[in-house]
Amino acid sequence: MALHCTRRLWLAALTALLPAVMAADAPGRETAEAVGRILRAPSPPPGVVFEIVTGEEDGLDWALPLVREQIGRLRERFPGLPVAVVTHGEEMFGLAEEAAGGDPDLHALAARLRRDLGVTVHVCGTFAGWRGLAPEDFPAGVDVAAAGPAQVNDYRALGWSVVRVTDDD
Repeated sequence: MALHCTRRLWLAALTALLPAVMAADAPGRETAEAVGRILRAPSPPPGVVFEIVTGEEDGLDWALPLVREQIGRLRERFPGLPVAVVTHGEEMFGLAEEAAGGDPDLHALAARLRRDLGVTVHVCGTFAGWRGLAPEDFPAGVDVAAAGPAQVNDYRALGWSVVRVTDDD
């Protein structure tokens, strides 16, 4: 009898945890929820800044397409909404010039964000400097901000909504 109850408790605990585990596996869930809150507002914010910080060197491989998708959702509801991207974790080095370890595919995606959607893309100059990289080590069109977190705070001070994109997303 006790074994039967223990199995039921174990099964109940696993069943209770399943939605949390499945939600954790859904990439971009938290980002999509944050964008959803903006979309439900009666009027748009002055702008939206996506703050990308991952602990992954290849983090922009999934983060930039996710951001591009969310920008599409935002612009569908609020055409012309100003949008910026600030990346200041390990992932930002994917936007460095190829000689400095950057990824040409990410350069092309960042260029399309700028050209097609009018999105300003920033990287963190402080973190780049710690790695021995100068602003010239990033492609034209990628703004090397003095400090990524300070750039996000500047947007926040202008009333922009901040949407964090992390590897925990």
